[in-house]
Amino acid sequence: MIFGIVGLGLIGGSLARSIKFHSSHTVYGLDKKETALLQARMVGAIDGELTEENIGDCDMVLVALYPEDAVNWVLAHLNSFKPGSLVVDCCGVKRFVCDRLYPAFEGSRAAFMGGHPMAGRERSGFTYAQDDLFENASMILAPAPGTEIETIRRAKEIFLSIGFAKVRFTTPREHDEMIAFTSQLAHVVSSAYVKTPLAPKHKGFSAGSFRDMTRVARLNEDMWTELFLENDDLLLTQIEALITNLQEYYDAMKNRDEERLRFLLREGREIKEGLEEGN
Repeated sequence: MIFGIVGLGLIGGSLARSIKFHSSHTVYGLDKKETALLQARMVGAIDGELTEENIGDCDMVLVALYPEDAVNWVLAHLNSFKPGSLVVDCCGVKRFVCDRLYPAFEGSRAAFMGGHPMAGRERSGFTYAQDDLFENASMILAPAPGTEIETIRRAKEIFLSIGFAKVRFTTPREHDEMIAFTSQLAHVVSSAYVKTPLAPKHKGFSAGSFRDMTRVARLNEDMWTELFLENDDLLLTQIEALITNLQEYYDAMKNRDEERLRFLLREGREIKEGLEEGN
């Protein structure tokens, strides 16, 4: 197979490295930063640059850009894709992307499928790309309504073959609702948490809990601002729910209600234990 990867940051770069590590497929890469292209060539993550001339040779094109840039790039190259090829974005929101690209591919000679590799690191750029980033990760796919079963089957087989542990199919709405809770809310909480006045004095007093709570505060503010605002309705619902929960703990402690506080803590522990048993 021939892959085209647009955007060689952490995700796109790791996809390229993972494909080359797990297969003998050809990979063409494209990035606006010449240094990323050079690094990718030097470590063997790509075989060459993705160009206007060879886009039409690619059996699968993976677009690892910010959502708005991803949509614009795909629309600009709609007539360049190989007949029978599959185009998959790798954005962290799906409604914004799929609502624009599903209609664009109706009647197209290529197919489009929303995608989201469920892996990441707190640092961005090709420098931090890894060939094992997706080792225990899921690839989430959101096929357009009416997508042929063979196309869905082929997509699943491809992603499993290049290093993903599992493939999960969903809808853009379900994806965005779950990601608002499992990912975006965590980034909001971590960013707010490190603004506590005591944070600069943590050394010598912090261990695993502090590291866990602050890890994703080291984020790319440009990307996450776009992701939050493109999913603001569902993310605001999760923030409101968290505020409500925190208020319960606050009230219990302010009122020195020992039984209520014990109940809230026990409830949280039991929920966490139930989540672990469900894995």
